[in-house]
Amino acid sequence: MTLMLAAVSVPLNSVFGTVAAILITRNEFPGKVLLLSLLDMPFSISPVVTGLMLTLLYGRSGWFSSFLAEHGFNIVFAFPGMALATMFVTMPFVVRELIPTLEQMDLSQEEAARTLGANPLQVFWHVTLPNIRWGLMYGIILTNARAMGEFGAVSVISGNIIGKTQTLTLFVESAYKEYNTEAAFAAAVLLSLLALMTLWVKDRVEKAAAAEAAK
Repeated sequence: MTLMLAAVSVPLNSVFGTVAAILITRNEFPGKVLLLSLLDMPFSISPVVTGLMLTLLYGRSGWFSSFLAEHGFNIVFAFPGMALATMFVTMPFVVRELIPTLEQMDLSQEEAARTLGANPLQVFWHVTLPNIRWGLMYGIILTNARAMGEFGAVSVISGNIIGKTQTLTLFVESAYKEYNTEAAFAAAVLLSLLALMTLWVKDRVEKAAAAEAAK
């Protein structure tokens, strides 16, 4: 379940963060400051409040309850709700890593590519992406780390149903409360190993970026 949530939230937030960062840095529009503030909302709201907010929206008495009931689609106490909670709490990382990189980027390369007839997708793939790839990778690493370690929002929206909606972090808590310390310790060790692996990848990315910058 933990890996599935990361597999859903990381790619979606990577795409969303990249598109949002490009639109914000390349355009001036009314409400830009408000949009930046909204992107930082997951940093200022408790994850438990996030889970409660989703429950109030999609629960039995929520705003969208009648629509969901008509179509037989479950959000609360199911994987879709857990995915929404995970995507919300991990939303800012990619976009916040890319905005400073894009602001410092020389736009002359993109303008030259457009002059030569490149379409927007070609400009992004051949010009923009190579210049922001290290920031993007760093944002992806942070997003993945938060997705695998999220507890509060997922705990509320999932219901912590054993064998159905229980992530690794929720399993550690439930096993500890049931005095199954061996299982809790084993799961905690696995989470620690995932964290160490994330730090190792982060260190490799930083060294590769520094080596390229020194050339």
